[in-house]
Amino acid sequence: MRIRYSTWDGTQHGFTLDAEEALDELSRYLMEGLDLEQSLDWMKAQGFELAGMEFRVMGLEELLAQLRQQARDMMSGQNFDRAFEEPEQRLKQILDREQGSLERQYGLESERWNEFRERRDRLPPRLSQAIERFRDYAWTDPEAASEFEELLKAFEDIRDLENFHSRNRRLLNGSESPSFEEALELMRRIEALSQMARNLLEGRLEDLDLEQARELFGEEAVQSILILRDLEGALGRAGYLRSGEAGIELTPRAIRRLGELALDDIYSSLRRGTPGSHETSQVGTALVTPERTRPYAFGAPAHLDAVGTVRNALRRSLQEGNEPEVPVALAPRDLEVFDTEYTTDTTTVLLLDMSWSMSWAGRWPAAKRVAVALDHLIRTRYPRDRFFMVGFYTRARELAVRELPELSWNMTDPFTNLQDGLRLARRLIDRNPSPNSQIIVITDGQPTAYFVGQELRVEWPSGFGGISPRATHETLREVRRVTQQGATINTFMLDDSPELLRFVESMTRINKGRAFYTSPNQLGEYIMVDYMNRKRRKIQ
Repeated sequence: MRIRYSTWDGTQHGFTLDAEEALDELSRYLMEGLDLEQSLDWMKAQGFELAGMEFRVMGLEELLAQLRQQARDMMSGQNFDRAFEEPEQRLKQILDREQGSLERQYGLESERWNEFRERRDRLPPRLSQAIERFRDYAWTDPEAASEFEELLKAFEDIRDLENFHSRNRRLLNGSESPSFEEALELMRRIEALSQMARNLLEGRLEDLDLEQARELFGEEAVQSILILRDLEGALGRAGYLRSGEAGIELTPRAIRRLGELALDDIYSSLRRGTPGSHETSQVGTALVTPERTRPYAFGAPAHLDAVGTVRNALRRSLQEGNEPEVPVALAPRDLEVFDTEYTTDTTTVLLLDMSWSMSWAGRWPAAKRVAVALDHLIRTRYPRDRFFMVGFYTRARELAVRELPELSWNMTDPFTNLQDGLRLARRLIDRNPSPNSQIIVITDGQPTAYFVGQELRVEWPSGFGGISPRATHETLREVRRVTQQGATINTFMLDDSPELLRFVESMTRINKGRAFYTSPNQLGEYIMVDYMNRKRRKIQ
């Protein structure tokens, strides 16, 4: 067996990215209202730290900051004012040689001599422009012509160094005066840094020279670059990302994972309530619970546990001093039955305020986290329930599950049309009737938009701290219709302004629902506890 050792270049599998943890980190940006592409870009820009990794993944901004600092350090103390003396002296010697040749061949004040002197006396100040001025000149001295051809080979370097000096003159004001070749080498090193910076800025991580990055930043930075470069690929291979019609998108598996994360985040602060069926004192569907049994009581459902019943009969026979016989003799007290729970389903509509003000003070991430968690909770633990989400801003619309992870507030329609949200919720409940229906409203402001028939109207509050009277009136009329339909409205306010409190108080007085004032960091706790406690009334 032959084993070869070489420098690690990123193609070897020295470590792997935990895609599930990477998705967890990605969810932080999604909850802030960024879409998937923006969230990935922010994650790459800021870097991240995952459990189990021995180092923090450096973000592009951190790498760029290091590049800029290295470039500044390289230029610090340097001064390029005298860097062009060597090629300038070479050009002067070439022109002196040509002038002497013209004097010897044609004499002073000859036509050829005067033409040359005019060209030489009017040289531009920049060396590259001076060289350019003699590019088409017909040299009379063969040695001068040969030396000028050699100087022309450095023309591109001279021009590039001049441009570099002009761009960075403010930084190149030190006391060290490098030679032309030294200045050229320094420029090339800094331009390599600039090219690497452009690749980082444009996200072209595949174009980065890993060996150069290793020399500049160290091994952990190279591993960070490779992780960032493979971030989308790792999420895709794990089944969290896929290509869609509009580009890259989250898979259903990723959406479920986001729901689990939101639910875990909310449950971490809960001290009461556990998930389960919606138990009720009303007549509903009887569900047998095979994990729990009890002795049969007259009048109870006779879901017989045959094994438990025979076991009871044998135990009784032994206690009475009798030998077990076949067939086993049963007595009424031997009967063991499975426990039974009566459950009911519900129709729940979550009304999520998407007006512009929801972007303030951390309200949107908290509200969105609750929406994601409720969706996951009901779909996984209450599969018989009907759960709908409605976003309302200047108007209202039903929200699809697939768009929820990338959902954000609406900047173009900034008003608050709770009336339209309630109208849509009422239609959803009509189409999905249930003995238990409720509407959960998460909002931070009183209504400022409403419909009169099919006509949409908006109304600014009357004065500072005032209300929008017509919008409020039409919204409360819709609350009465919801109440007549039999649905309960529970409102969670993310602001404690007096006008909002007065409006919600009127709404709860009409509907007999509940209203909670809460801050964004408590929103999930109140929503989830209320949802659970409302449904867990067990019959003894």
